[in-house]
Order: sequence, then structure tokens, then C-alpha cells
Amino acid sequence: MDKAVVEVLKHHWPEYLMEAAGLGLFMISAALFGVLLEYPGAAVHQALPHPFLRRLLMGLAMGSTAISIIYSPWGKQSGAHINPSITLTFCRLGKIAVWDAVFYVTAQFVGGLTGILLVTMLLGMALSHPAVNYVATVPGPRGVAVGFAAEVVISFFLMTMVLWTTNNRYWNRYTGLFAGMLVATYITLEAPLSGMSMNPARSFASAVPAQLWSMLWVYFTAPTLGMLLAAETYLRVKGAHQVYCAKYHHENSKRCIFRCRYGELAAAGEASP
Repeated sequence: MDKAVVEVLKHHWPEYLMEAAGLGLFMISAALFGVLLEYPGAAVHQALPHPFLRRLLMGLAMGSTAISIIYSPWGKQSGAHINPSITLTFCRLGKIAVWDAVFYVTAQFVGGLTGILLVTMLLGMALSHPAVNYVATVPGPRGVAVGFAAEVVISFFLMTMVLWTTNNRYWNRYTGLFAGMLVATYITLEAPLSGMSMNPARSFASAVPAQLWSMLWVYFTAPTLGMLLAAETYLRVKGAHQVYCAKYHHENSKRCIFRCRYGELAAAGEASP
């Protein structure tokens, strides 16, 4: 193995494990709430016959999960990407080194799959029921084209929000809250179109036990395309000098392994009246 790669692993492995754990916990939460809300034998499902109400509760649950991960000590240190599309976008923006991006993406895939497999061992029959189907993401009844377009759009707006808030001295600390709110809103309103993924590793994790391969390409391409388009738009409007770091939340004492210039943003904020 190349010496440089060994050095990266030696110094940054904690962040890789944090990314794996972050998406693993997200998938555990998704699977547990998926069973609770969609398994026909679950009391909550029987008490809430309307799909919209169940999606609303699922959205609140997963939005809260995302917020908890982002503001956890691990999320503050790793940056809480827990999404290959976000990592690759920040790599394109020059904020994360290539090998760090490779290990982040690998960790995210491994962590997400591990999380769903753990719940499969615990709640196998309920999680595999067709109504739950390992909380897999699949295009809705309007078809693949609509699902693909919807994934591009929601991913574009998520990354746009991340870039405009993380690079703002005042709004930076609230990025995680806004991200959780978008996740909750998307699950409630957009999920019937695409299943609401925005995350290749999240969709892959569910596809493995569900054996759903035919539509997986949608979730590998559309979220990344949408986020890269958001990055290009931001660069044209604000410029590369207005991208300071790759963390969701930087107002903390945790170390940063990225190509970070957040100190400049913080200093600018302190210098302003």
C-alpha cells in the first residue's frame, strides 16, 4: 500500500469509523421506524391508516435522527456527511482530499449496510414484509423518469442549503437543523415520487437484503448529479474562495481533517461590527 495512503489511514481512521457509525445508526433508525409505521401487524400502523400521517411521522423521526447525528460529538468531528454524494461534492470543491473521500465513501457504504443487517437479524420477518421491504427506495407509480428528476431536485436544494449556510458565519451552526427539516419535509411530501433517498449508500444498504438492483442506478446517479449541480451553481455565484470547509457544523472544538479555512470565516465574523 502506498505510504501516503497508510499515513492517511493512520491519522484519519477515527473519522472514517464515525462516518460508518453515523450512517449505520441512520439505517437502524429508518428500519425500526419503518417497521413501526408500515408493518401491518404493528399497533402504530393499525392506529394510523392514512399513508400521509405515517409519512409525516417517519419524516419527523428521520429528520430528528439526522439532526442528532450531525450535532453528536462524532458528527461534529467527521463533518457528518454520512452520504457519498455529499462527500464527492466536497471533494469536487477541493475541501476533502481524494483518499479521505475514498475512505469516507467506503465507510458510508459499509456502515449503512451493517446497520440494516443488524435490524434484519433482530426483526427479520417484519423488516422483510413487502409493506416494509427493508425500507428500500424505489421510484413511485409515476415512473423512473419522475423519480430520477425528483432525486436530482431534492438533492440540489439540500446541497444548496448546505453550501449557503455552512459558509455563513452566523448560519453555520444551524445547518444541521435545516438539513433535518428538509429530510422531514422530503419524506413527508416527496417520498411518493422517488422513495426519498438523496444517498447512494442508504439505497444500497436496503437494496442488498431486498435484492432490488434494477433501479439502484437512479440513486447512485441522481443525488450526486443534483449535488454537483448545486456546487457548480454556488461556485458561479459566490466563487471558490467562498467555500471554507466540508463540515456541517464547525462551531465546536473537534478537530478538522479537511482542507479547512473556517478560521478565516470565523475571524471575519469577529471583525465585523
